[in-house]
Amino acid sequence: MLEYEREFESKGYKLIAGMDEAGRGPLAGPVVCACVIMPLEEDKIIDGVNDSKKLSAKKRDELYDKIISTAIAYKICEVDHITIDKINILEATKQGMNNCVKQLSVNPDIVLVDAVKGLNNGVECFPIIKGDAKSYSIAAASILAKVYRDRLMEELDAKYPEYNFKKHKGYGTKEHIEALKKYGKCPIHRDTFIKNFVEGN
Repeated sequence: MLEYEREFESKGYKLIAGMDEAGRGPLAGPVVCACVIMPLEEDKIIDGVNDSKKLSAKKRDELYDKIISTAIAYKICEVDHITIDKINILEATKQGMNNCVKQLSVNPDIVLVDAVKGLNNGVECFPIIKGDAKSYSIAAASILAKVYRDRLMEELDAKYPEYNFKKHKGYGTKEHIEALKKYGKCPIHRDTFIKNFVEGN
């Protein structure tokens, strides 16, 4: 998981950030981006950091706290459903990622990014396909983004209980689509994502 980090360190890069997002696919809620600069000394590497999709919710929660307490700097940014509908999910993701880098309290020398190209934030960005499974720094960012968004959707579940957001986090499960057909959309649904499921949308 440290192959890319060690390669860039050998080229003279000192502060290496990782960046990822959570929530590009759901029918509701924001996309959440996270950027984190982790210390890369061997004795400070957090055991168990991996692609967030490969970890249990309990393990992600544990690692989330460890990452935040260990990080040199981190930033988590949301881009809401209204912006997603207006500029599309890819551009919304780029906006969130650019905001993360610009708002970091420490400027990284390079940002390793999970797959997304064409970022413009004043820092060199290096996209890696399936980076959350290949880079320690990106994996750490993926955990921050995923846990933050999951917690947000659990809070929104209390506001809109009929959709059961706490279970599916806004993704297009059978249960979610059936709720959409029964109740129509709620204020956090993405119109451009649900147009095939809701009449008159």
